[in-house]
Amino acid sequence: MWLNPIVKRDVRVQSRSMKICWGVFAYELILSFVFFVAMMVIEQGNRYSTNNIYSALVWLYPVLAVTQLIILGIVVPVRTASSISGEKERQTFDIMMTTGMTPFSIILGKVMTAVVQSMFFVVASMPVMALCFVIGGMSISYLFWFLGVALLVSVFSASIGILCSSLCKRSISAVIMSYVFYIVFFVGTAAPFFIYAIVEARRSYQGMAPYNHGENTALFFLLNPAVYLIEFFVKVMSGESFVSIFSNLTGTVQKKELISYVASGNWWMIISTVLFLAVSFSFLLLAARRINPIKKRKVKV
Repeated sequence: MWLNPIVKRDVRVQSRSMKICWGVFAYELILSFVFFVAMMVIEQGNRYSTNNIYSALVWLYPVLAVTQLIILGIVVPVRTASSISGEKERQTFDIMMTTGMTPFSIILGKVMTAVVQSMFFVVASMPVMALCFVIGGMSISYLFWFLGVALLVSVFSASIGILCSSLCKRSISAVIMSYVFYIVFFVGTAAPFFIYAIVEARRSYQGMAPYNHGENTALFFLLNPAVYLIEFFVKVMSGESFVSIFSNLTGTVQKKELISYVASGNWWMIISTVLFLAVSFSFLLLAARRINPIKKRKVKV
């Protein structure tokens, strides 16, 4: 079976190190702490309530899942942000480029290594996650849904880190740039909709007619990681769409607009997942192009 040489080497080396053991220990320790804190909050909230405490234990699922996704979103870019720039700092980058691997294979190997490591931590946390399914009575299929979302978050975060690592010469600069990319995706994708909402509120106050098709600025939320995760957990916990609820509450989305069709059913999650994968693949291509030692030159005739 073919396996990327970089993945084979990095996984083999790290599996023999105690760092991976201490990493899993710290990861499980954080999850256990969050689990017991959540249990205390649930117990305190149900002390004066007549409801069965077991019905409230289903909230352990989003609490533990969000905790893990936050950890992955913070740690994975740090791992990949130091992959290429770290090779440059150790002066081994030129040696790595002399191998028979293509630039894209090198980039893909670095990303796959980070994804394998992150999923190893997620899988190791399954005993803790399984408690909310056994006690709370949730379907086991939600556990596999979470694994899919965790895989998507790992790939997306790793692609951001590897792109920044290919652009920077120092690892610390690549890590800082990775978090700047996060700000762009979290804040930049939300800015068009809120700017439109502010402008519309001002025009409505002045008695002016609204802009046509301005509601479609909410489509930028398709690339917003926070909206994606909120949509996922609202779907799991209530079976409803957060985007549809938000649209109905704000009253900014009309039925004739494109956003109303995207927000219906499971289309939002499907389209958003495809877009995140497309952006991740584009970042990998840009990173591979960046480290490619063979540059195309314009031939003068």
